[in-house]
Amino acid sequence: MDTLLQQLTRGNALFLIIILGIGGSFQNGYHTSGLSSPSPYIRRFINSSWYDRYEEPPPPQTVTMIWSLIVSMYAVGGLFGAVSVRFISDMMGRKKTMMCNSVIAVVAAGVMLTSKSANSYEMIIVARILYGYSAGLGANIHSLYLGEISPRKIRGTVTQSVATFGSLGKLFGQFFGLSEILGREELWNIVLCVPAFFSVVQLIVLPFLPEAPRYIFIEKGDEKACKKALQSLWGQGDYKQEMDEMLAEQVAIEAAPQKSPLQVLRDRTVRWQLLTMAVIYSCNQISGMSAISTFSFDIFLKAGIPRDKIRYVTLGLGVCEIISCISCGLLIEHTGRKPLIWGGYCIMSASLVFTTVTFTLKDSSYWVPYITIGLIIVFIICFCIGPAGATSTLTNELFTQSDRTAAYVLTGFQRWFLTTVMGLSFPFIINALESYCFVVFACMCLLGSLYTFFLLPETKGKTLLEIAEEFKAITVCGKSFIEKKRLETKL
Repeated sequence: MDTLLQQLTRGNALFLIIILGIGGSFQNGYHTSGLSSPSPYIRRFINSSWYDRYEEPPPPQTVTMIWSLIVSMYAVGGLFGAVSVRFISDMMGRKKTMMCNSVIAVVAAGVMLTSKSANSYEMIIVARILYGYSAGLGANIHSLYLGEISPRKIRGTVTQSVATFGSLGKLFGQFFGLSEILGREELWNIVLCVPAFFSVVQLIVLPFLPEAPRYIFIEKGDEKACKKALQSLWGQGDYKQEMDEMLAEQVAIEAAPQKSPLQVLRDRTVRWQLLTMAVIYSCNQISGMSAISTFSFDIFLKAGIPRDKIRYVTLGLGVCEIISCISCGLLIEHTGRKPLIWGGYCIMSASLVFTTVTFTLKDSSYWVPYITIGLIIVFIICFCIGPAGATSTLTNELFTQSDRTAAYVLTGFQRWFLTTVMGLSFPFIINALESYCFVVFACMCLLGSLYTFFLLPETKGKTLLEIAEEFKAITVCGKSFIEKKRLETKL
């Protein structure tokens, strides 16, 4: 039996995965953590820019509000990017959409780069919106693209690379934020433009790589081009099994044509899939991970970590995250999706409860803040090996081709909406609740653990149609959603 590396290196598959990654979830990861290091410099820039205009210092609440806008407008842009994924990807295809997305990222970098010389914090907000749009569109297309190129046997490992590149982006954001690299006050605008380089690389290389075979076959109906794309990606072969699976899915789609997001919401046959993704995305976003990534500087400062050591602590967290995501890629096809998710949530909930305790006792001894770091490391490892790594795989596995892009719109809207809310509210929440804000996150993790343990079917090694049948078999009070619909129709 071929090893995973042999399967990935027979054709261009591994190269395409890397190129998609650096222009996809890598960008989102970088912008999530990259803002943490220059945050004090940007706040000082807001103060000086305001003073230059109005000849008086801004009220502290005004600075906090502008800073919250800079953080949260990224998520607003991401929300619009996620909503537009269906329209753009269906019109242009997966590959051209990724290329268009890279152009937007480069334009955003240009706006960010010139904001300092223009003495305009408004330009930072505009750049963050564009970055967010690019991240929202790019992350969804990245995941969709990977799901449509990967064979069933290694689908989990391939699609899990979305989370790996996201974590790699966070690590790069933390690394370039070091004072020895670009984390100095005079370079804060440059450190926020680094991902544009990777967008340019993707823009140059991607035209020479194949379009997603599943998109070519099911959406465009071109069997010959689909087979050519499969051979380009995975090496020479007849790929009869893969083509037969696509044909079976195409027959199912002809009976149920591609749906809009509103039609998917009304469709009872995918109600459990939508509910499952809604619960998991909600728990992921309100688990505290996004807050820890974006506001790590503020969190560790309040935890009692010396200011000059915080950047090195966050870099260490980034290293832990990338190692954990790689580990998830190696484990996911052996353990399955379900144990990783519910077990990860369970340990995350416990670590957040203990973090609340150590946060409260931070002044009792010099070593307590370092216990807090250890607990946060445990939290990050469990998040990356479990919910974060498996979620990108689930999104591809829970929906057939006719529902998938609409489902990406809905889940993307939810994820970025929650990120917007967290970005706007967390600076005020941590000031008001301090350590007790982690109790809210712990409760969300516990909810995710219970839901996935009792209701999520295992999807490992199954076709998309088999997975759909398992969800149809889930019952509430002895009846499934499908049976309820039939009863309502009879009445």
